[in-house]
Amino acid sequence: MKKGLLITLGILLLLGIGGYIYYTNLKQKARSEDGAYDGTLKPRLELSRFDFTDISDDAIQMNMYLLIDNPLPVGFKARRVDYSFFIDNEEVVKDSYDKVVEVKSQDSTLIALPAKLLAAKMTRVLKRLEAQGVDSTDYRLRTTFDLDVPIAGERTFTVSQSLRGPTYYIPKIEVKDIDLGKFGLKKTDVAATISCTNKNKFPYNITDARYTVTINGKEIAQGVQAEPILIKAQGTTPFVLPVTVKPGQTLGLLPKMLFDKKDTPVEIAFSCKILDKNNDPMFKNSQFVTTIRGTLAELMKKQ
Repeated sequence: MKKGLLITLGILLLLGIGGYIYYTNLKQKARSEDGAYDGTLKPRLELSRFDFTDISDDAIQMNMYLLIDNPLPVGFKARRVDYSFFIDNEEVVKDSYDKVVEVKSQDSTLIALPAKLLAAKMTRVLKRLEAQGVDSTDYRLRTTFDLDVPIAGERTFTVSQSLRGPTYYIPKIEVKDIDLGKFGLKKTDVAATISCTNKNKFPYNITDARYTVTINGKEIAQGVQAEPILIKAQGTTPFVLPVTVKPGQTLGLLPKMLFDKKDTPVEIAFSCKILDKNNDPMFKNSQFVTTIRGTLAELMKKQ
């Protein structure tokens, strides 16, 4: 009995020593890597990219894709993640992710953190940086994990990731003109002249452009422009999006087009992918979605 007890205690001691050595090695690795680990055994965060899901005059809806790497010898589960995003040390986003996040030991996972960025706050920060003549700035994401089971006696832990990057201006998409062309017996040609204003100091391509045209609540056209469009740096690039619609979808709008342009609403839903020519991983293949609103009088300037 005593012999069995001694063997058991010996095994436990060896496991304890092994665990201590393993933990110490991880700590040393964390210190040597510096930066994200910061000498502590916490999940490492990597902000991989942004997707802009909707851009309006009031707010920017986006997803921040966060890679969570877990170097701990045990997995963890968080019931909630609170996060704040800072540009040049000014908080521009504060939100919570209420879905369960679970990461196994020595594993990683990717989550999409939804964020609503108020346009007024973003504009204030960018104007301040522009006035300072700054073309790069600091971006920081601070996250707090609310754990199901405490780790090392702690119920929550906070991790921050900072990076220096170019000052990024959101592209501004505008409709300069909608040309309905001539009404035909079989089809009607529609062309929308779009302009993209890029205040950034680097060019990029937009590709896989998809769009729909809705007039007075009725969708009359949709189209796809798969070929990339080069958007020049610090300037405005115009381009034309052609679509073809059946006459039955536009003939009913003829009275509005002739006599009531001022009060007839128009919406163009536009989406594309942004391909950064400098291969910046933060914006490579980012989605961009926006809806341009106006009236026939504002958008059909040639008619």
